Amino acid sequence: MGLTLQQYADYLDTRDLTWPAPPEIERPKAKPHLVHLPEVRAVTWSIYGTLLAISGGELYFEHPNRFVMDVALDKTIQEFKMWAAMSRKPGHPAEYLRKVYKELLVDQRIAPSPGEKYPEIQADRLWEVWVKRLLQKEYKIDAGFYGALNEFSRKVAYFFHASLQGTTCYPEAAEALLHVNKAGLTQGLLADSQCFTLVQLERGLARQEPQTRLDDLLGPELRVCSHEVRARKPSERLYRHMLCQLAKLNIAPGQVLHIGSRVALDVMPARRLGMKTGLFAGDLASLDATSEQMKDPASRPDVLLTKLSQIAEVLG
Repeated sequence: MGLTLQQYADYLDTRDLTWPAPPEIERPKAKPHLVHLPEVRAVTWSIYGTLLAISGGELYFEHPNRFVMDVALDKTIQEFKMWAAMSRKPGHPAEYLRKVYKELLVDQRIAPSPGEKYPEIQADRLWEVWVKRLLQKEYKIDAGFYGALNEFSRKVAYFFHASLQGTTCYPEAAEALLHVNKAGLTQGLLADSQCFTLVQLERGLARQEPQTRLDDLLGPELRVCSHEVRARKPSERLYRHMLCQLAKLNIAPGQVLHIGSRVALDVMPARRLGMKTGLFAGDLASLDATSEQMKDPASRPDVLLTKLSQIAEVLG
């Protein structure tokens, strides 16, 4: 049985590898708007841009800087010893893989998605298709270390994206999650994500509070992630799925506070379904809100946080 994704990430820490630096957080000029919401019984969080800072403010599948993209692809080829099974066409290995990667990305984007306007790309499935091609050319997977093909593909996806963008938890992220938990409120994740996102989040939280574990803060049924639901924000499928889970706990939409950093993707869908909303305006790179949106009753959040620890003032 191979390493879990968490164990694999820990293993990479033991090696002398160079990763992109965690992003430097530039705080926007924003004034917090904090009101006590005593009716709230559950808090749901977005991840990227809200709990987890990421270079560029959002998860990239293709980095806008071609040099950075090629470096990440080249590192992935070398790490997993892919070159021997790749077509030996003239040019740099990363250049060849970049073309194939883009084709696989397009294939996922145009794949039929009945009933879903905003289908989510699945990074591990993309790499699984690529690895299957390599296996036809005598490529070998160390299943004892990496696990079966699907597990191996998740590790390739983790390594590639870790080579593409640096991540770190925002200041006070662990403190905020722990406060909600200690207050006796239900807590969940309602987020655009990939197979490796929760590993990135848990590792970031552990750097702030070493004993912090997601399993202690929220149950698996309250982790509504786009790569599993097969829909990304602003799809209401994500939000409705979370509300169905909370309804089993007798928690109504008006008793739920959803916190994210983008008005169109986080605040507006949540408001339409009757949820309370909070906008996290703590990072200029991830914040997506216009002055018009902040004035419009249909898109204005109930609270605006500039620091995650301010959740204590909202919940009391």
